[in-house]
Amino acid sequence: MKNEILKSICYTELVNKRINKKLNIKLSKEQIEKLMFDVIQNTDEEYFERIGKNYYITNTEHSIRITVNSNTFRVITASIINK
Repeated sequence: MKNEILKSICYTELVNKRINKKLNIKLSKEQIEKLMFDVIQNTDEEYFERIGKNYYITNTEHSIRITVNSNTFRVITASIINK
C-alpha cells in the first residue's frame, strides 16, 4: 500500500493552501510535496489505515495525519495530531 501511494501521490493547488493553513506553516508547493512524501515514506505501514474511500497515514514523530484518496491517491488534507 505504501509504495503504491508514494508512486502515485498527487496534489491540487487547493490542498497546498489547506495544508499550509492546517499545519500553520508557509511552504511552497515543492516543499509541501517533499514534506508529504518524506512523512509517508518514514511512516510504518501499520500506521496506514483505510476507512471508506480514504487512507489515513498517522505519523506521531512529525505529529501529522495525512488523508489520501484511495482511488486517485490525491492528498486531501494533513492535520496536526497530539502525540
